[in-house]
Amino acid sequence: MEYFINCNSSTLAPYTTPLDELRAAHLYRRLGFSASIQTINAAVGQTAGTLVDNLVNQALAMPPIPAPLWADWTNADYPADDDLARQVRRAQQEEFSIAYGNSLLDNNLRDRMSFFWSNHFVTELDVYDCSSFLYYYINCLQRNSLGNFRTFVSEIGLTSAMLYYLDGVRNRGNNPNENYGRELYELFTLGEGNGYTEEDIIETAKALSGYTNRGEEGCTQVTFDPDDFNTENKTIFGQTGNWGYDDVHNILFTERVNEIAGFICKKLYEFFVHPDSTNDQGGNAPDIINGLAQTFVSNNFEIAPVLSQLFKSQHFFDETAIGVIIKSPFDLYMGLIKETGFTYDDSTVLNVIDASRMIGQTMFDPFDVAGWQRDREWINTNFMIGRWLTSEVFVDRFYQANPDQFRTFGIDATNAAGANGNTENDPSVVARAIIDRLTPKGLLEEVEYDAAITVFREPFEDTNMFEDGSWNMTLENTDFQVYLLIQHLARQPEFQLK
Repeated sequence: MEYFINCNSSTLAPYTTPLDELRAAHLYRRLGFSASIQTINAAVGQTAGTLVDNLVNQALAMPPIPAPLWADWTNADYPADDDLARQVRRAQQEEFSIAYGNSLLDNNLRDRMSFFWSNHFVTELDVYDCSSFLYYYINCLQRNSLGNFRTFVSEIGLTSAMLYYLDGVRNRGNNPNENYGRELYELFTLGEGNGYTEEDIIETAKALSGYTNRGEEGCTQVTFDPDDFNTENKTIFGQTGNWGYDDVHNILFTERVNEIAGFICKKLYEFFVHPDSTNDQGGNAPDIINGLAQTFVSNNFEIAPVLSQLFKSQHFFDETAIGVIIKSPFDLYMGLIKETGFTYDDSTVLNVIDASRMIGQTMFDPFDVAGWQRDREWINTNFMIGRWLTSEVFVDRFYQANPDQFRTFGIDATNAAGANGNTENDPSVVARAIIDRLTPKGLLEEVEYDAAITVFREPFEDTNMFEDGSWNMTLENTDFQVYLLIQHLARQPEFQLK
């Protein structure tokens, strides 16, 4: 897979040209997990400013997933038998995985962002293994996904999932544990080696002490125990006092404003625009990141204004920004579902979660505290074959469940491409429309289109219907044509990009 170099020289100036289909689809692929033909069609002709404002406002207003019945369960609520208790936990976590998977499919920017933050403020369910902790962790991500980053950092550090995962629950004043203090700076706010010292970490750990659990550790929400708090004076970023949890965040967001803004905006840029944020090829990425960072600071670390500025910009909609990010496993499957409009249910969502795990992305379980490294890391020999085969399985299941929806998709894709009643008799027009709908910028070479169109034509090649003009998408077996074409596309390099 070719790695694309970032040579985007466009600026943060607003993109004011009404959106065409290419850029409307680009926005939805990046801002969410893509969208249906109907949604993209409705976006065509709108300005980025109007559409992005609406999508950001929807995300800000969206309530989190409702609390399940077991949201506040402790160990006492589970069966005494360990095997039975384990089965109940697994059932709860599967139930919540499906709920969150549906939320990713349904909620565009809000849960694109909550999923992004789950790979930033990393925890691993396998480590803490508590359904209640999982619910409140995801609740925190959803509530804060576009909110105030300073508030977000403070709240995420007090979730029991994080306290157990990074050993805050064992951070006692007389024996400080530095794990969370280190990651607070290195991974969550400043970046590795950027504006902090080992002494800052040691002192910060003391200030964060006291959020501990005594007795048997397990599924019990963590609370503050003043007996476990270190009451000595601590010096953090040159500031000395008997600092506690809130003081750490006040000092951090006062003394390291620019470092925080630059680090977070670089990460947002690499996630939403291009994985290469250097300017080695004459690109404008560093200037864009600096501009976003200024917006972040001037808005007191509110996340939404930064995203709004980015998604409305000429830089985001530049031709060189389209189709240059490798789809994550969840992007791969959810994008297929959203773009085709094929019918799915909870079992499909569970299949997405299982298939994503097989090719390197386990929901609620990034493989370490640094999270999934994304992009090129999604592609190796085993994962590539897995991506092909699992995509083909999904397409086959959709076809077995309802072949007619394939014909409908082919007709809708052609109409969305602007074809009229006459051109719909041309199989190459329909095939190209489907290809362009399922890839960010179509296929790279004309010979690739020719090969795909050949696959699409195959069920009718023994007839004269293409030659005499009697072929059209209402005929029996055209659903199978669309099926064959999508199966073919699933193995093309362009299908792996967004």
